[in-house]
Amino acid sequence: MSGQWDQSGFRARVERVLGEFLDAQTERLAPLGPDAARLLNEARTSVAGGKMFRASFCWWGHLAVAPAPDEDALARAAAALELLHASALVHDDVMDASDTRRGHPTTHRLFEREHRAAGWRGGAEQYGAAAAVLLGDLLLAWADELLRRCGLPLERVLAGLEVFDLCRSEVIAGQFLDVSVQARGRADVDTAMTVLRYKSAKYSIERPLHLGAALAGASSETVAELSAYGLPLGEAFQLRDDLLGVYGDPATTGKPAGDDLVEGKRTVLVALALDSAPAADAAHLDRALGTPLDAAGVDRLRRIIEESGARAQVEAVIAQLSDVALAALDRARIDDTAREVLRGLAVAVTQRTV
Repeated sequence: MSGQWDQSGFRARVERVLGEFLDAQTERLAPLGPDAARLLNEARTSVAGGKMFRASFCWWGHLAVAPAPDEDALARAAAALELLHASALVHDDVMDASDTRRGHPTTHRLFEREHRAAGWRGGAEQYGAAAAVLLGDLLLAWADELLRRCGLPLERVLAGLEVFDLCRSEVIAGQFLDVSVQARGRADVDTAMTVLRYKSAKYSIERPLHLGAALAGASSETVAELSAYGLPLGEAFQLRDDLLGVYGDPATTGKPAGDDLVEGKRTVLVALALDSAPAADAAHLDRALGTPLDAAGVDRLRRIIEESGARAQVEAVIAQLSDVALAALDRARIDDTAREVLRGLAVAVTQRTV
């Protein structure tokens, strides 16, 4: 990606920050006994194994403005975004009734199985859901705590918290938009794009860039320039995720084949297919979304989407949005090393296979 940046070394650094933070939380909660220890163990699993794109964009949003940062403090601030992301995933898995995440049982399924294996009273599913809700809440609280205590000057942290507050509100409200769209069982392309923008695009790239820049004391003009890069790139990022949710290799994604189809996700990809497919195919796709599907059922829906031209349309939009983002990056008045790395990150998030 860049001779100026060791991406794997950065990920290891953020992993160390998260590990040290969770060690401290484990010690703090030790008096609560083995049940709290089980929750802490699952917290460690929930933050492990990601690509840490959000932390990366925060880091380089900062270096775009202040090329000589307090690296330890900035790493802690960036790691807070990974706690926020883990929180969102734990809650998202409950809402989607997902069984796996990154090749492992989801939090609610893990605790559901433990309840059932122990023969405890009450409903195993309710216990699993309760554990996941509480873990997601705990991770959300910890994200705020880690950012507040990152070690940067107070006035910079306060500026960063304003961005963080907005980011959390957007992603939670965006998630509710998504839940409501699935419940209604319909969404046109514009509605699907609104969900995409607020549930994922902003909090995945634009707001992390803003957080890093705010922590560096960026001007409103610089923040706007970063938005011109970050928002279209975030939309391209999520459109790639939508394609992977239908066409991704389970061995790579860690999710079942066609998982978004089984969950009934009304994505931009699906909305385009419903608009363009022949009436009979569109009706079948509409009826089958969100129902139990065997491999043959998934393959049939994939073919309908592909033959409608929706997959090719989404690929074209990803390319267009990426071009818009990179053109904005070229115009931005930021550090040139940061520009180079942000260009590489744009390729990484839009051409990924997981």
